[in-house]
Amino acid sequence: MNPLDMLPPGSPIEELIVALAALSALFNAWLVYRVMLVRDPLGARLKAVRNRRDALRADLAAPRRRIRREKSIGVMHRIVGKLNLLKTREARKAADRLLQAGFRSPDAVTVYFFLKLALPFAFGGLSLLSLYGLKIVELGPMMRLLVCSGAVLVGAYGPELYLRNAITKRKARLRKGLPDALDLLVICAEAGQSLDGALGRVGRELGPSFPDISEELGLCTVELGLLPDRRHALDNLNRRTDLPGIRAVVNTLQQTEKYGTPLAQSLRVLSAEFRNDRMMNAEEKAARLPATMTVPMIIFILPPLFVVLIGPAIVRVIDLLGRV
Repeated sequence: MNPLDMLPPGSPIEELIVALAALSALFNAWLVYRVMLVRDPLGARLKAVRNRRDALRADLAAPRRRIRREKSIGVMHRIVGKLNLLKTREARKAADRLLQAGFRSPDAVTVYFFLKLALPFAFGGLSLLSLYGLKIVELGPMMRLLVCSGAVLVGAYGPELYLRNAITKRKARLRKGLPDALDLLVICAEAGQSLDGALGRVGRELGPSFPDISEELGLCTVELGLLPDRRHALDNLNRRTDLPGIRAVVNTLQQTEKYGTPLAQSLRVLSAEFRNDRMMNAEEKAARLPATMTVPMIIFILPPLFVVLIGPAIVRVIDLLGRV
């Protein structure tokens, strides 16, 4: 089947080529702009820390029996509120997952549920309009049904997959910066600093290199100074990250706060354990390397090697047979 047969009748191929070339040029210009763009990784992080500090101060200054006003964000808030989606157990789980992905806005849960509700209808409607109304591509009835069903599934599971991907990437960044943060905590504790001062100093030092863990430590420092119970601040740090390494650090800090054990000694033991775990993970990756490189060697290295070694002989044989 010729790919040009899929085009609608009466569309000139020259205009299509010009349009595709223009789109390609715009895409390349956008890529160059994104590559050359200089970003400030600390701007948004510091703003989040300031917003969290202001929110905690407002909660502490307000009366206990004050009526919490529901923030409105227009149509999304009204739709989600009428369906009572924010009062379910799934809403609490979604709030924790959004925190783990780095979305700290009070309206993040509302936007997330609205997207899960609206995207299936939006993608399904666009696919129906494109295939049945405008008839951009000529497909059979079964293929049209499959494409529309696939669009609805993409809209339904798209926010969940995006959130899961964001959580995975952020956990990887936190896991990468945790050993350095723990080593700096040990240095600050041995220098005689308190827990609040050590966390704040480590957060400031790790800002340029690991902004995610710097943000988390900054928020924890703010909560340690403002919340009435310091254990809640450490529990919030554990809830926002959901990492085994940070959970171990939080448990160590809580035991230090409860029993009065020396902070430097506890962190030194935990740092040694993390260092051993990191070495074991590196040895495990090195042991898997030969098996991992087998398939790329077979696919990308052996065929060119055969061409270089056997190619001249084959060319000579063909030349000799052609002379006969």
